[in-house]
Amino acid sequence: MRTWWNQIKFSWHRSVGLFWLLIIAQQWISYTEPIWLNQTTASVWAALLTITVIEIFIPVKVQFRLIMEAVAIIYIVYRIISNYGIYVPDPWATTLVDKLQDISVYMVPYIWFALGASALLLLSSWWVSSKKRILWFIGMNIVALAALDSFTSIVLWQEVAWTVFAGMGWLVSQHLRSFQLHYPRGWVHLLEYPSKIVMNIAIVFSLVILIGVNMPDVRPTLTDPYTAWQEWNGIGKSSGKSTTGTTNSNTGSGSSVNNTSSGYSLNDDNLGGGFNFDYTPVMTVVSDLRVYMRGETRRIYSGSGWSDKDRLKRGPIEEVETGKSLEQSVASKVTTRTLKQTVKVLNNNEFPVLFGAYSVTSVDSLNGEAAGKGLFWRDRDSELLWDMDKKKLDYPSTFELTSEVPVIPVQELTAKTYEELYKGNDLEESFLQLPDDFPQRVKDLAEEITAQGTTPYEKTALLQQYLQQTFPYTNKPDITRVSSEDFVDGFLFELKEGYCDYYSTALVTMARSLNIPARWVKGYAPGEQPEMPMNLAQQVGAANNNYTITNADAHSWAEVYFGEYGWIPVEATPGFNAPLLTKNEQIPETDPEDQDEMAEPTPAPVTNAQADQGFHVGLWVILAAVVVLLSWTIFKVWHIRFKLRFFVQQMRMGRPLTPDQKVVAETERWVRYLHRKGMMKEEHETLREAVVRWSQERPAVANHLSSLLTMFEQAKYSPDVIEDKDWQSVYTEALRLRRTIRSKK
Repeated sequence: MRTWWNQIKFSWHRSVGLFWLLIIAQQWISYTEPIWLNQTTASVWAALLTITVIEIFIPVKVQFRLIMEAVAIIYIVYRIISNYGIYVPDPWATTLVDKLQDISVYMVPYIWFALGASALLLLSSWWVSSKKRILWFIGMNIVALAALDSFTSIVLWQEVAWTVFAGMGWLVSQHLRSFQLHYPRGWVHLLEYPSKIVMNIAIVFSLVILIGVNMPDVRPTLTDPYTAWQEWNGIGKSSGKSTTGTTNSNTGSGSSVNNTSSGYSLNDDNLGGGFNFDYTPVMTVVSDLRVYMRGETRRIYSGSGWSDKDRLKRGPIEEVETGKSLEQSVASKVTTRTLKQTVKVLNNNEFPVLFGAYSVTSVDSLNGEAAGKGLFWRDRDSELLWDMDKKKLDYPSTFELTSEVPVIPVQELTAKTYEELYKGNDLEESFLQLPDDFPQRVKDLAEEITAQGTTPYEKTALLQQYLQQTFPYTNKPDITRVSSEDFVDGFLFELKEGYCDYYSTALVTMARSLNIPARWVKGYAPGEQPEMPMNLAQQVGAANNNYTITNADAHSWAEVYFGEYGWIPVEATPGFNAPLLTKNEQIPETDPEDQDEMAEPTPAPVTNAQADQGFHVGLWVILAAVVVLLSWTIFKVWHIRFKLRFFVQQMRMGRPLTPDQKVVAETERWVRYLHRKGMMKEEHETLREAVVRWSQERPAVANHLSSLLTMFEQAKYSPDVIEDKDWQSVYTEALRLRRTIRSKK
């Protein structure tokens, strides 16, 4: 055991280096996680962690370690593909050789990812063995991550920050190793005070973390080379992508200029303009149905956009708990299908709502916990709001929802008249609201389009068909053609092209002009499903229920109210098809060619966007830094407590205390201590008389009292020179007095 421990101590510097390498590797795994399959990510991370543990805690010869690590990786990958249901034992494989061959087929390509990542970790730990190489290695990683951040739509500043943190730690450990090699005697002496080394390092790191967290957001003053090149070539200045996956204005769609990026909007007052597609992953969703991820609704159309952005004023809300059923306004004529969804939010995105299929009935967990706060529910709009009381809660990184997805009886609904649907209905008039100056020619066009329809459902379908078939989709409409002050009027009669915000707003307002209640909804289209491995796809019953949603999937659509049949989504944007469950077929028909139509129809060049993102770290890291600095502050205050006490007395007296005055001050302190212990000094007594009496009452402390009395009288009455060491002697003797009194109780 001692030999094993000595070997670990001898190679401590390599063990610490492996720890820093593991942190850097985690940043690359974070980058690849939205791209890789879950089982690939799990295999690589488990392999790297296992390799690190073996390298640190099993100090045997290299060849034996490599064999152990290879066996461990093979076993890890086998367990992961078994747990994920990728490997299904072949009942016809009876011999061990057949079983191993069967397993090896399913382990590809996961085993190669795990082995490749492990080899990179080991090679890096062996090659990066000096300060110069550490600087080169960290620099190359930072440059690579920064380049990916600049030349792709992925935000990687948090990964860069953690890489810098690991590099700092690695340089510190390398400096200590160099000190150990060059000054062995000093190293031995240094090891006698390990707490001082650890504390000083922790203080420096804590200061860096807290300074980084509290740095104000400052926009860059220099243009990065790629953006400068774009501007020089006339491509235009990049507007930047939001760290929350949102844009300044439109939902799927950018703001009023043509070089913003797609994303979920926080402000819908002024719709229009153009945007660039941003394919940054926003979330992954595990769902058995392909559905729109619904966010918020809007009711008040202003002529330029949707003005009811105040979340508190849009209607009554109530705070809800996880696991509890949400109050629902159930449509009596519609049956539902229960749907469970697991959402994982990527890149530290934050939103004002939790997204889910219409309509959410309960939030089952937040961040894997069955209990959580910060949720609010608006029943009228079926909105699941987050942090309405503005406690600045961290947006959940994962959450699980249960929804009841309506099954629409289309044939039955088509025959229902206005009177049958809306007679005696107490729906708010705001769902029929239009501005007083809403253009008459828009109303006339709606009447003309729907002239052949007799029921609200038929008229809505005619509006949908007209919008989808008349106007082409584009993410960069030519807004110079628009002169109308009304957004919908300009779209229908002047612009005649656009994207989801144009189509959805037009459908809602035109339906309202026909006295059909409607509302505007924004959220995300279903996203894309990663391609399944061929060996998994061939298994009987295997289903791909994973969806990756990006900023390019941000979308808006309409919901139309049909009385006892409730709110039904209506998709007016060309190339999109809202997945609906109907009474005759509860699983929507999709063929592979139609799957692509669910995404934005025309891919556009991805913009080079610099994220205005600060140094983000986990809450636990910030708390640890605060605890370290607070502990260090308390220690320093205790260390200079005498100086502080004498400084206070100096402020009272107006001049510094002399050594003899310090002796008198310390004497007053130990006299007060005795007073608290019941040894009272009478008013008529001198200190000598009191000491004599106390010595008789408690002989055990007589020697301490005599020494303290002598030092006091020397400082008070003797012409001898008193030095600083004398008052410190009083303090030391007073401590002995206190210990003796406590021991004699």
